[in-house]
Amino acid sequence: MSKFTTPAILEMLEHYKWRVYEPFEFYLSDDNSDVIEVPAGFVTDLASVPRIFWTLLPPDGKYAKAAIIHDYLYDNALRTKKEADKIFLDGMTVLGVPKWKRTVMYWAVRLFGRGMYGKEQNTVINGNGR
Repeated sequence: MSKFTTPAILEMLEHYKWRVYEPFEFYLSDDNSDVIEVPAGFVTDLASVPRIFWTLLPPDGKYAKAAIIHDYLYDNALRTKKEADKIFLDGMTVLGVPKWKRTVMYWAVRLFGRGMYGKEQNTVINGNGR
């Protein structure tokens, strides 16, 4: 079963921008063979929720640690988009986020999340490939 082993210690930079102050990890397997470590210094906006929905889904909700992992995966394209989104869902489950919130947030990133994946597509489409 997946697990977080340390707290996410963050430093507020500006309005809804946070810097990871100390590295933290999310273990994806029981034998600790698959782990995602977010390094100190990584900057996140936590959950990228449109302001109109903040009453129900604030950026810094119970799912914040899962959102940081997700942002880190997206920003660095460390897994496929589908894998990153499933890891986000798994993280929210581990954190005890209610099922309805997990479902809404998971489908929001599946349908609208882009991260580096969208940027790479634009680079290739515009002929500016590496």
